[in-house]
Amino acid sequence: MKELFNEYVQSMTTYIMFQIKANAAKLKPELDKKGRSPIFLSMGAPTANPPEYMLTKLHEALKEDGIHTYSSPKGEKYFIDAVITKMKNRFNVELEPSEICSLIGSKEGLAHLIRILIRPKTEESEKDVIFVPDPGYASYSQMIEISGGASYPIPLTPENNFMPNLDEVWDNYIKNGGKADKVKALIINYPNNPLGATATREYYQHTVDFCKKHKILLMSDAAYSDLYFDESAKPFSILEFEGAKDVAVEFFSFSKPYAMTGCRVGWICGNKDAIDLFSILKSTIDNGLYKPLQKAAAAVLNSKEGEEYTKKANLELKEKQDIFVKGIKELGWPDFYIPKATFYLWMPIPPRYSSDQEFTDDLLKTSGIVAVPGHAYGKYGEGFFRVSIVCSEEKIKECISRMKMDGFYFSK
Repeated sequence: MKELFNEYVQSMTTYIMFQIKANAAKLKPELDKKGRSPIFLSMGAPTANPPEYMLTKLHEALKEDGIHTYSSPKGEKYFIDAVITKMKNRFNVELEPSEICSLIGSKEGLAHLIRILIRPKTEESEKDVIFVPDPGYASYSQMIEISGGASYPIPLTPENNFMPNLDEVWDNYIKNGGKADKVKALIINYPNNPLGATATREYYQHTVDFCKKHKILLMSDAAYSDLYFDESAKPFSILEFEGAKDVAVEFFSFSKPYAMTGCRVGWICGNKDAIDLFSILKSTIDNGLYKPLQKAAAAVLNSKEGEEYTKKANLELKEKQDIFVKGIKELGWPDFYIPKATFYLWMPIPPRYSSDQEFTDDLLKTSGIVAVPGHAYGKYGEGFFRVSIVCSEEKIKECISRMKMDGFYFSK
C-alpha cells in the first residue's frame, strides 16, 4: 500500500527523539544488568506534575454541564481573553481576538501554518523556501519537506553570537542559486532549542525589518519564553517590536512553563490576515481544544499560582544547570555557551570521536546516558551534543558520576 502515499511522507524518517527512545529501550535489559539503567537527557519535556491549581481548575471544569461538547477551533472566549491579558501583562503587547487562535500544541500550529504557506512542488528548483535556524528544532525542516517545500539553513554559531546577519544569509542564498520569489517565510526560535540561546532587542527588530524588506512571513516560535534565569533579561515577544504585526505571527505553548506536554495546549497570535487563514484551515481539520482544558489553561495563565510555579521551576532548572556544568567541567570540557534560558546545554564532543553520533552511541551503550547528537538539529550541529536537564538533581549527579567512572573525560 505504500505506493498510494505521496513521496514526501515516504521519504520521511521518524522524529529523532522517538528514534533515540526506541534505541534506548532495546538496550535497557543489557544496561540494567550492569547497573547503567538509562537516564534520559534527550527529550525536552518537564518531568514534574503541572501546577496543582491547574489540575484543580480542570477537575472543576470537568463537572460543568455542557462543557464536553465541541469547541471552537479558534478558542473559547475565556481562553482568548486569558491570552489577551497574558500578552499585555507579560510583553505589553495589545491584541484583538481576531489576532489569536488556539492550538492543539504549538507543534501542530507550526506544521499547519507551513502547510498553507507552501505550494507543493516536486522539482527542487521550483520549491517554495522557508529559512530555518541551524542548529534548530528538527521538526521545522521535516514539516517543510512533507509540505512539498525546501528549508534553507540560517547558521547559528558562536562566531555570530547565535544571531546571524540575515542580509548576509539572503545574499548567500541568492549566490547559491536561490530564487528570491520562492522565499515564503523566516522561522526564528528564541530562546532556542537546542542551544538555549537568547537574542537582543536589536536583533528582534532586525528580523522584523528583514521580513518587511523581502515581504515574507516571520514565524516566531516562543515556546521557551517563560523559561529563564535572569529577571533583568526576560525573553521578548516579536510582537513588541515596531512593524511586527505587519509581517509576524508567534507561537506559544503551555507545555514547557507548566509541564503540560501531554495536554497539547497553545496559541498563535499576530498578523490578522495570517490568523484568519490559519483559522479557516483549523475549522476544516479539527474541532478545537477540549473545553475543560481550555478553562484550566485560561485559569492558570494569569494566576498567582501559575507565576509562582514557573518561578520555582526556573530556580530548580538553574540549580540543575549549575550541577551539570560543574560536573562536566570536572571532566575536562572546555568553555562552552551557558544559556540564561531553557533546560538545554549544547556542548562539543570529545576530539577522539569522529562524529557526534559515535559519541552519543558510546555514551548510551557504556553509561546508559541518553543524549542527542548535534547533527539532528542541522549541519551546523555536527560535532556537538545536546542534553536536557529535566530529570532530578540526583539523576544529573548520577550521570556525572557514571561519566567519571566510565572514563568519559574530554581529552582522554
